[in-house]
Amino acid sequence: MPRFHLAQANIGRFRAPLESPIMQGCRTQLDPVNALADQSPGFVWRLQTEDGNATAIRPYDDDNLMAINMSVWESLEVLQRFVYKSGHVESLRARKQWFEPIEGPILVLWWIPVGHIPTVAEAQERLQHLKENGPTPHAFTFRTPFPAPDGQVGGIEELDAVFCDWASPDEPR
Repeated sequence: MPRFHLAQANIGRFRAPLESPIMQGCRTQLDPVNALADQSPGFVWRLQTEDGNATAIRPYDDDNLMAINMSVWESLEVLQRFVYKSGHVESLRARKQWFEPIEGPILVLWWIPVGHIPTVAEAQERLQHLKENGPTPHAFTFRTPFPAPDGQVGGIEELDAVFCDWASPDEPR
């Protein structure tokens, strides 16, 4: 039985407040994508408020348009399958319609002990580490994954390379 799960966090800066008409496509996809995640094999947990999503959570006090999404998965393979081989991929490819480009990585992966629930502060620290150091066992990307501390590995194949390049470059910026 694995002793580690995979945590993921991604951030983005909305192009406008979520209630704005230009954000309608993003709003209408929230519930279906979250439901898909909740029902996906290997899903463990996701950050959410009473509304069932994390759009009200602001990871940076000085920016009310920054958003964060965090989740925990049983393995790298099951997260990769959800991200790139499910209905989630359509909203992923439409991301540029709703989110502004930001400096630095927008996605980070890291291993956590089974039962640990990651915090927003932990995700911020991992993103900063990735930005400053590139992928390491402490904070990595889909393009450059690291095995779990117990040696558990999962296959990464047929990734959306364009998204990987945009979301999680392997060189510090």
